[in-house]
Amino acid sequence: MSNASVTDRQLRIDALRGLAVFGILLVNVWSFVWGFETLRYGVLPADATLADILSVAFVAFFAEQKFYPIFAFLFGAGFALVTQSTRRRTGSWGDAKRLYRRRLQWLLACGVLHGTLIWFGDILTLYAIAGFWVLMGLVGARLRTVTASLRNWALVFGLLLLTGFFLNVWLLNGGELQAQGRAMFDSAQASHLVYTQGSLVAIAWQRLNDYVAVTMQSILIVPHVAILFLLGVLAVRLRWLTQPERHRKLWRRVLAIGLLIGIPFNLLWATMILGEAIDPLHPARLDYALYSWLPVGGASLAAAYVAAFMLAGGDIMRHLQRWLAPVGRMALTNYLMQSLLCALLLQGAGFGLGTKLPPAGWLAIAGAIMLVQLFFSRWWLSRYRQGPVEYLHRRWIARDPAAR
Repeated sequence: MSNASVTDRQLRIDALRGLAVFGILLVNVWSFVWGFETLRYGVLPADATLADILSVAFVAFFAEQKFYPIFAFLFGAGFALVTQSTRRRTGSWGDAKRLYRRRLQWLLACGVLHGTLIWFGDILTLYAIAGFWVLMGLVGARLRTVTASLRNWALVFGLLLLTGFFLNVWLLNGGELQAQGRAMFDSAQASHLVYTQGSLVAIAWQRLNDYVAVTMQSILIVPHVAILFLLGVLAVRLRWLTQPERHRKLWRRVLAIGLLIGIPFNLLWATMILGEAIDPLHPARLDYALYSWLPVGGASLAAAYVAAFMLAGGDIMRHLQRWLAPVGRMALTNYLMQSLLCALLLQGAGFGLGTKLPPAGWLAIAGAIMLVQLFFSRWWLSRYRQGPVEYLHRRWIARDPAAR
């Protein structure tokens, strides 16, 4: 493969990662105001404007559960690319495994600090845990071993999905649904009050409790994350991701199937979420059915996004690479920066804009952060080889002799 082809491949992957970082922010911004509750978009006020209503519907349809799967898919792809590169450079899969273990150690440390000190909804902790659990045993593994692992995790995920669907839909009667709706409403309001008007100490304590709860619950989605990781590994091993021009037929199928499943499901999902935000006290049985299938419905549209990205070319891809690739190269820096800025701007210990602005205003803040990061990432990388957090990451990796 020519140097130009390698560069284009890397730019395309970096740009897709940059898109995922921005998409994740669209979803995460709400939880800085409403905390860790099932009412993820909170409660729309009685005087909510059309802009507020459309903001909730837009994020629920286009962003929720779409960009975290892309990020996980690229995490698995990154594992394959990094370990293969280390193997070529050192001649040892043992070195590749040891260096990747250091990467996961760094990621776990970042995740714990991020989750306890800045934002409870940290995803890095889960990725590190899932990485140790799922990926470490696949360093240097044969392709059939990877596919067998994917089948096993898919079976576990399917069983969990069906069990959750049965428990949520068939075992809840009308009275229990109403009681659960009231409990979620009261808890969400309490969290909202702490995060938007609480002191630094009160917010820190709430954040710590929420981080522990999020981390414990995230163990249940390890099978879903594992599938996404392994699909990323396969996409590199089979060159779907690294040579998309040779697999256009495959990506067209992914695009068609993703849209066929994703559009109707996410229309239902956005409608349900909007109804929940307007009237959270009266959840319906259908709401819980949709919750159960969200990992599938969301990931379907995510797959369509990836396919569209792989099929794009010409001026469109050049513009995307120009602006989004720097964001993707500094993905960890930008992800942590987003949390810091959202906490500072929206929460009570900062400027408290979570109570001063309507929901559409929170989305506008997310858009402003994206705009700043577009220019900041380009500016930074015009002067330095990598982002500041990525630099510290590299220094940690470099302490191992195999990295030198």
